Amino acid sequence: MTETSDDILSRLPARLKEARRAQGLSLEAVANLSGVSRSMVSQIERGESSPTIATLWNLTRALQVDFAGLLDAPTGADRIEVLRDVETPVIDVRGEGCRIRILSPPEDAGGHEVYDIRFAANGALRSDPHTRGAREQLTVVEGRVEVTSGTRSETFETGDTARYAADVTHAIVAGVDGARVFLIVKAA
Repeated sequence: MTETSDDILSRLPARLKEARRAQGLSLEAVANLSGVSRSMVSQIERGESSPTIATLWNLTRALQVDFAGLLDAPTGADRIEVLRDVETPVIDVRGEGCRIRILSPPEDAGGHEVYDIRFAANGALRSDPHTRGAREQLTVVEGRVEVTSGTRSETFETGDTARYAADVTHAIVAGVDGARVFLIVKAA
């Protein structure tokens, strides 16, 4: 698909504004650094004015961004954040035969957490109640586990999914062959 100049010009204002904010600069600071008036910078960011090549060049130098990069197609969709296996944070629950790999980013803690949990034979993860309204969703990847939420218990096997309250005492206990589960914890 061929891009038109309208496609490029439609994303330019947001790209410039993002670049300015990423640098922590005010409109005034960008004006001082670039030699482009504050009102012109503002108009360009709002999409009310199309900059000349010279103006755009001055702005990109002031913002320390790549001229061509501002004009490229959106990059959010083609970025991949990589966390290699050896870099994944791990919690070993000693004495309970449970190893927890934290898959969600740190900023999601307390909101929407994702874990890959491996249990040794008869391993267990016993949890106190989380915040009111918290829920968990567990999918058994390998083996067999018993899930207890409050006073209710149920057994799940490979491929099964459990959704249950996590604002009560709850537990996951593996069978004699161990197990692996994928767990999502969601705060209310």
